[in-house]
Amino acid sequence: MSVLSCLIWLPLLSAILIIFFFKQQDSNYCRLFAIFISIILLILTLVIIFKFNINDPEIQFYESFLWIKKIGLNYSLGVDGLSLPLLCLNNLLTLITIYSSGKNIQKQNFYYGLIFILNSGISGAFLSQDLLLFLIFYELETIPLYFLLVIWGGIKRDYASIKFLIYTSISGILVLISFLGLVWLAEIPTFNYWSLRSHSLSLTHQLFLLIPLLIGLSIKIPIVPFHSWLPDTHVEASTPVSILLAGILLKLGTYGLLRFGIGLFPDGWVFLSPVLATLAVVSALYGASCAIAQKDMKKVVAYSSIAHMAYILLASSASTPLSLNAAVFQMISHGLISALLFLLVGIVYEKTGSRDVDFLSGLFNSQHGLPITGSLIILGVMASSGIPGMIGFIAEFLVFRGSFPVFPIQTLLCLIGSGLTAVYFLLMVNRVFFGRLTPRLVNIPRIYWSERSPALLLAVLIITLGIQPNWLLRWSETSINILLIK
Repeated sequence: MSVLSCLIWLPLLSAILIIFFFKQQDSNYCRLFAIFISIILLILTLVIIFKFNINDPEIQFYESFLWIKKIGLNYSLGVDGLSLPLLCLNNLLTLITIYSSGKNIQKQNFYYGLIFILNSGISGAFLSQDLLLFLIFYELETIPLYFLLVIWGGIKRDYASIKFLIYTSISGILVLISFLGLVWLAEIPTFNYWSLRSHSLSLTHQLFLLIPLLIGLSIKIPIVPFHSWLPDTHVEASTPVSILLAGILLKLGTYGLLRFGIGLFPDGWVFLSPVLATLAVVSALYGASCAIAQKDMKKVVAYSSIAHMAYILLASSASTPLSLNAAVFQMISHGLISALLFLLVGIVYEKTGSRDVDFLSGLFNSQHGLPITGSLIILGVMASSGIPGMIGFIAEFLVFRGSFPVFPIQTLLCLIGSGLTAVYFLLMVNRVFFGRLTPRLVNIPRIYWSERSPALLLAVLIITLGIQPNWLLRWSETSINILLIK
């Protein structure tokens, strides 16, 4: 079994082992085993990074064999500079999610098993070189996330989980329609990505197939007006689930835009790019405006995600080498920053019992508050606001610099949305952490360094990649150049 197959099948087999062979009374061993497996997955990803040739534009670690001949399905896996950073992000956040999950979670064996199934589905989607195989993994993540919401979610978890399931199912159906239509029009008996990419279709056919694909992927990202499932899901989801949802799951949509939207329908993409850039502006300004009005800290971060994911759509719409590299960089930037913010908001909620900005006050109190947590949240807010020296600044600068020559007006309007980031986050931080500690918050439980360590790791990565962005950019540059060649 190759290293790529290990990244898919190891978490699946681990999930089966955890679910069926660990009992509830073995919760400590279950958690330790889950951490051990997630460390192995991250090590395997690092092995790929060390062996990966950044100067080779071809798919690397490629493996393929015929799976189901009658429907043209091949088990084809491979990795390039577009998928490798996202693969690494997936396994890093899986480790952080498992480590930061509470020790008192009910049904731990089922909980960790679902996380590993989710990890497997996301990795499989990023590694798939067959359209139908991608769709299988794309849909696979729906099942574990639904159960993670409906079992360990908040008060309105039933509503949020059903809404998520409906939106995600529609997304999968639309993507399937596009893929089936492409194979039918190309008249070849395979779903192999590279075989289909070599076929040229007329502009009319490309538009006919691209529109349902764009709608399906826009639901996953999400882009306004297909966004309403995301805030509800985040609010009701547990902190670890929110980390995975914002940090990596949404990237399936933006990855699909680059890999399939631009890669398979280049003429249709250019034709629709002004519309997509305009939708990016709407999402950026709408997300920022809604974030300003929120009272729940988690909703502020959720609407911020909608705004920042819109920058990836803007960069993808411009379709220049710089803007597409910026889109990949923004995916990683948003994944790290959103994971940090959701993790810290979860700590605040766990220690105070509230996320209401009108209830919380003075948490920067050095003796009775959460000063270190507040400092880390401010770091995350600064990164999200594009303060120089952090990954968010590099990501947004590259997005706007790469998009401006193609869409100057849309880029300037998105810049306004970027400026509003500082507004809603400063409002949140000022209300929650500054001022006098509210008398309603007494005897806040102590936070141990073991609880802060995942946030510290994310903070280090955010600063390191902000100072040395080329450590990330160099991985995707060659693959992006190949993507633009049809």
